[in-house]
Order: sequence, then C-alpha cells, then structure tokens
Amino acid sequence: MRHYTYLGDRLTDPALKGKACTAVERPDGKCIRGRNGTMLVQFEGGRKATVIGRLLRKKPTD
Repeated sequence: MRHYTYLGDRLTDPALKGKACTAVERPDGKCIRGRNGTMLVQFEGGRKATVIGRLLRKKPTD
C-alpha cells in the first residue's frame, strides 16, 4: 500500500488538509491516476476523493 499526506490548496476542504490517505490501486497493483495529474485516494474515514498528485507527499515507511 502507498501512504501519503495530502497538503491541499486554498480550494481544498479544510477537513482534508494535512490528512493521511492511501492510494486506491488497480487490480494489477498500480495507482489509479488521471491524465491531468490527479490521483484517486482514500482517507482514513473511508472517504474517497480525486486529488492533485503534486499535493501528495509520501509518508516514510516504518
């Protein structure tokens, strides 16, 4: 699983800024990415959202 922190921007819902999320993967194990640089992620509460990939930061592996 790929874990990220979503930074957000000025138009982002404040409830999502700085929150941890996990990439939603295709059956072949790759992340679901859009042609315009977006990525489908799932936040801790189960909420799925399409976010801008540039605003995601990888979490260090433990």
